Amino acid sequence: MHPLTAFTLSHFLRIALFALPLLAHASLPQSSNVPGGVALVPLCSAAVCSVAPQAWLGEQPVLVAAERDEWFAVVGLALDMTPGAHDLRVQIGSETGLQQFVVGAKDYPAQYITLKDKSKVELSPADLARAEREIATIKELKLHWRAVPDTDLAFILPAKGKLGGRFGSRRYFNDEPRAPHSGLDVVVKRGTPIKASAQGVVLAVDDYFFNGKTVFVDHGNGLITLYCHLDRIDVQPGEMVGKGQQVGLSGKTGRASGPHLHWSVVLNGAMVDPELFIATVR
Repeated sequence: MHPLTAFTLSHFLRIALFALPLLAHASLPQSSNVPGGVALVPLCSAAVCSVAPQAWLGEQPVLVAAERDEWFAVVGLALDMTPGAHDLRVQIGSETGLQQFVVGAKDYPAQYITLKDKSKVELSPADLARAEREIATIKELKLHWRAVPDTDLAFILPAKGKLGGRFGSRRYFNDEPRAPHSGLDVVVKRGTPIKASAQGVVLAVDDYFFNGKTVFVDHGNGLITLYCHLDRIDVQPGEMVGKGQQVGLSGKTGRASGPHLHWSVVLNGAMVDPELFIATVR
């Protein structure tokens, strides 16, 4: 494997600067190099790269976007990602090499939720089998990749309401530990219009045991949003949707203690903090 000719010492110094958390860019998401965050890894300047670079984290392709005449890898960091140094495989023209970035640690707060319907916590064998099938299906959908020339990263909040459960919270349902919260909750009344956060294609719709009625929107290049616990779904798989287009109405289907929108963002297969994509809530 040949080193990238553009990877000079000064370039690596810029990488060290961008490894710091909470750096913001005009159209890119906010950078937060922690599990559940987004790393913005500089690749090369537009003057050096005649074509867009390509990048992979392991075997998963990574979104690459241009900002201020420089190309960045926009890397989703899974909640279970180990803190420390990680490598991207990068291809610029005919040259291929490794680009390192650093992930720090983060301790997310605990959230305790009481559900009157204990069947959503203590699952029957039939419900457990259903949930496991659905989890496998969702895992495949999260890895979906559709190449597009440009991806709109400047998201809008899908609904206006009080922000409830934050991303990454260590969740306890009826005092039983469960998986961390994989999205952002927006507290709204049942029947509130839910809008697509950016232009995309409806990847899938379904009614899941935990997520309830859910819409997946594929924004291209590994960026996907989920709109969960809906009362009604207004779109179909394969349908093109514009930013701000209604995809359904809010509800409390699935495992929910009350009406709200659970909004998730997936980036290169990793669930990441949606607030990093919304300038107005930073």
